[in-house]
Amino acid sequence: MSLHAKLLTIFPRYLGLGAREAMAPVDSCTTPLLQDGQTTEAPLEDPKQSSSSRQNVCEDDDVDGTYYTGDGSVDSSGRRSIRAKTGGWKACPFILGNEFCERLAYYGINTNLVVYLTTVLHQGNAAAAKSVTAWSGTCYLTTFIGAFLADSYWGRYWTIGILSIFYAIGMILLTLSASLPSLKPSVCPLDNTPCESATPGQMAFFYTALYLIAFGTGGIKPCVSSFGADQFDTGDPTERAHMTSFFNWFYFSINVGALIASSVIVYIQVNVGWGIGFAIPAVTMLVAICTFFFGTPLYRNQKPGGSSLTRIAQVIVAASAKSRVQVPADERLLYEVPDKESAIQGSRKIEHTDELTCLDKAATQTAPELENRPSPWRLCTVTQVEEVKIFVRMLPIWASTIVFFTVYSQMSTFFVEQGQRMDPKLGPKFNIPAASLTVFDTLTIIVCVPLYDWFLVPLVRKFTGHPQGFTQIQRMGIGLVLATASMLVAAVVEVKRLQLAAEFDLLDNVTDPVPMSILWQIPQYFLIGASEIFTAIGQLEFFYDQAPDAMRSLASALALSTTALGNYLSSFLVAVISATSSSGSSGWIPNNLNRGHLDYFFLVVAALSALNGLFFWACSRGYRYKKVTV
Repeated sequence: MSLHAKLLTIFPRYLGLGAREAMAPVDSCTTPLLQDGQTTEAPLEDPKQSSSSRQNVCEDDDVDGTYYTGDGSVDSSGRRSIRAKTGGWKACPFILGNEFCERLAYYGINTNLVVYLTTVLHQGNAAAAKSVTAWSGTCYLTTFIGAFLADSYWGRYWTIGILSIFYAIGMILLTLSASLPSLKPSVCPLDNTPCESATPGQMAFFYTALYLIAFGTGGIKPCVSSFGADQFDTGDPTERAHMTSFFNWFYFSINVGALIASSVIVYIQVNVGWGIGFAIPAVTMLVAICTFFFGTPLYRNQKPGGSSLTRIAQVIVAASAKSRVQVPADERLLYEVPDKESAIQGSRKIEHTDELTCLDKAATQTAPELENRPSPWRLCTVTQVEEVKIFVRMLPIWASTIVFFTVYSQMSTFFVEQGQRMDPKLGPKFNIPAASLTVFDTLTIIVCVPLYDWFLVPLVRKFTGHPQGFTQIQRMGIGLVLATASMLVAAVVEVKRLQLAAEFDLLDNVTDPVPMSILWQIPQYFLIGASEIFTAIGQLEFFYDQAPDAMRSLASALALSTTALGNYLSSFLVAVISATSSSGSSGWIPNNLNRGHLDYFFLVVAALSALNGLFFWACSRGYRYKKVTV
């Protein structure tokens, strides 16, 4: 018995399949379930036909698209996906479980990495900060490598599987680095003599492990969310609505993993030991891999379409070579393959649009080309041209989400510094660390995602008539407004804090906190968490749904790059403001914040966010959603 059959025999009820349906062969020609739950079977006329022939007959008979998926997906055997047996929520627990475990593993390393570098490997503060920043940046740069491999050659399933193994190897090596005495320097002596520095060999082993993790996590990052969304046929209205819900629960899984990592795992690393503190994330990553592969028989897979970069280059070259050719007024005269499927493997045909018509020259046929089809560097299909148009249309939306992540980055920087100058007491004996307030952002997401999915969407749907309640553009726009509000609230809190610092004569006191509870920061963390539910999740869905079928991983990588760019923009703003505001004074952001004006910085970011919101509104007004030929 095959692995597929064994799994469906053991878990038919969990997977939502009846015993008879679970054991039905994949290539049978069984019709969908009838309304009364009964099944009718239509045996083939020639029982000696091959399984390939039987598959073709079944596909031809599925005229209403209820038996097979309509998005071109295939199952683990390479056959066209059967709607009732693959994908949907049956497959998602394995993907969401994988994401939860992977994020717990990632944040189990990332959250406390700077502490490990300074206390165990004895790096200086500046060197440790640079190491963490470089590593974090690499984690986002490698997303483009994974996306390219997934879209072009390997497919998302194998990209996730292969790069996860690199990820796990890196985690195991990191655990060894923290556990074996020969792979780390000795503990600092108690007599204040200089600490022993790590040897070049020890550092080489550590960085090899760390950058294997970066290669793995970055490579799978744009693929997992896209692979999960692949389990829903966007051509089916019901499954399309479920896809939106999937992105909500995907982000929910990320934050649950991050919450456990930043609390339990960090506590173990600091109070029990770094070896066990890194071993737990390593084991969790192994669990993530097993969870992912365990769901193999249920997955729907999209075929890789070849190099997307080559296709983009072909359109640009072909359009440039025909710069003087007149585009026909009748779009039906533009070149497209006559088949139902597009010429790009794994991609449905995309309907022609009348925007960016200069690119249509690439699909314009000259007289010689009507007789003999030339190289794709001279003549491209309408679908290939529309792929490029879609990416160009998405770029302004992409640019307008960078500032959102500039706002988001304040949680780990100036929100923490602001909190350090406030009263941390919660009761007579307990003090709240300023950095711990980020838990309110995570809790907001964990609590509000189910409320959004179960209550807000059905409520809004009654007024808008939209299956998802909000359109993707509307959802992101609401989040941008909430992000701006969070900066305004942070500025108000800082104004009040500075007033109290002056009132209690604490302007030059850098040790005692201002008598203002740190809990006043909760609203600004809550607003950022709420904005993530709208903008960050909406962005994930938008870049998956609107991307060409054969470029979805690349589009997801593009969306993820806004996180890094938002952090870079924040650093740039700090550098500019520090240079321009310190002339003749301590500046807006001095070491002693009681003498500064952090409130001015928050207002600048709020103004930038508001202007970005207007830019987003202007770009989104004329945005045309993708239309595919089903």
